[in-house]
Amino acid sequence: MARVQRYYATTESRLGYRLVLGGTKHFGWYEDGESMWRFARSMRRMEDELGRRLDLAPGSAVLDAGCGVGDVARHLARAFGLSVVGVDVLDFNLATARRRSAEQGLAGSTDFRFGDFHHLALADGELDGAYSMETVVHSPSPRDVVAELFRVLRPGGHLVMVEYSRTPPAQVGAAATHALEAVCDLASMPGWLLLEHGALRRILVEAGFESVLEDDVTARMLPMLRAFSLLGRVPYALGRAVGKPAKVVNAMSGVEMYRHRDAWRYTICSARKPS
Repeated sequence: MARVQRYYATTESRLGYRLVLGGTKHFGWYEDGESMWRFARSMRRMEDELGRRLDLAPGSAVLDAGCGVGDVARHLARAFGLSVVGVDVLDFNLATARRRSAEQGLAGSTDFRFGDFHHLALADGELDGAYSMETVVHSPSPRDVVAELFRVLRPGGHLVMVEYSRTPPAQVGAAATHALEAVCDLASMPGWLLLEHGALRRILVEAGFESVLEDDVTARMLPMLRAFSLLGRVPYALGRAVGKPAKVVNAMSGVEMYRHRDAWRYTICSARKPS
C-alpha cells in the first residue's frame, strides 16, 4: 500500500487526474459513435452501469473499496439512494471526498474512512453490497481482498468488481508483455499481473460467491483510452527523451496500453453471497 500511496501522490497523478477527470480515477462507458472527449458523461454512465449491476434497494449499505475522491460513492448515493462507506489509503483523497460530499449535501449518505481493503474495520455481514472500481489491481493478493469482501457482506449481499485482466504472456508478443509489466510496476498494480482472463471469476467462486458473471466491456471504455493515448504522446516522448519515463507513468500507460490492446481486457464481475 505504501507504493500505491507514492504513485497517487506524484505530481503527474494528482495534477493529471484533477485536470483531465476532475479527480475521478476510472474509465467511462461509451455508446457507439460517441465522442471520445465526453469524459464526464461517460464516467457517470459507467457508474450507472455499476449501480444497476449492484441491484440493491434504496437505503442499502454499500462498501466502496478504494473510494478515491468519492465521486462514484456520491453518484450511487444520489442516483440509487445507497448509503456508501468508502475506504482509501490516501489522506488527501479522503479530505477531498468529505469536502465534496458536504458541499453537495451528501455527507449523510456517504462516509469516507482511512482503510485498507485487505483488512476492513467492519463487522462480519455488516453490508448489503460492495464494489471496486479499478482498485483491486493494486493489491498484491486479490484473493485476500475477495475473501475480506465476502466476510463483510450479509448473506444475499451483492458484489460488483470493475477491474482489468491480462492476456496470458504466451499469447502476446514480448513487447506487449514488457509494456504491461512496466506499467504495472510503475503504477503499483501487481494484481493486474496476477489476474489473467477468467481468474477473478474463479477467485469469486472459490471464495464462496454464487451467481458469478464476468463481462468483457473493453470496447465500451476504449474511446477514453484512445483519448488518453493522444494526450500522453508528447509528455511520454519527453519523458523517454530525458530517460525518466517513470515521471510520466500515466502518459506512458495511455500510450502503451492503447498500442498493446491485445495484452489486456476491462471486465465487470458480479456475484452474490449465498443466502
